Amino acid sequence: MDIAWNAFTPGASLAGGLLIGLAASVLVLCNGRIAGISGIVAGLLSARAEGNGWRWMFVLGLLLAPVLHALVTALPAIGIDAGIPVILLAGLLVGVGTRYGAGCTSGHGVCGLSRLSLRSAVATACFMLAGFLTVYLLRHVLALQGALP
Repeated sequence: MDIAWNAFTPGASLAGGLLIGLAASVLVLCNGRIAGISGIVAGLLSARAEGNGWRWMFVLGLLLAPVLHALVTALPAIGIDAGIPVILLAGLLVGVGTRYGAGCTSGHGVCGLSRLSLRSAVATACFMLAGFLTVYLLRHVLALQGALP
């Protein structure tokens, strides 16, 4: 395995992690809500429209963050080697997985683990294991080296 040392950014990664932790802490302390993206977006899609202002602000913040970041520094080039059908299928599988797992990586991995939730620890371990297995199968069993970053 090769490590792209020129892309190694411990300072920026630490700052990003601290900001995510701070944002999740502020949301739970000030609003009593968990910063799980799938739950926040699902709440926006529900028939109940009242009390969704904070959800809209959260999603707006997610969308504006890269724009604000681009004002400070150059964004990295993004390359997606998958076609639209694969991307749509992947999105559908992620959506189904978050429903079965009762949350996503932000809800379980960030907020749940920080609350020492056993359910979140198991869910996060399953997310990680599924990712490890997928990469192993695609790269080593199916030998799709060029298809993955």
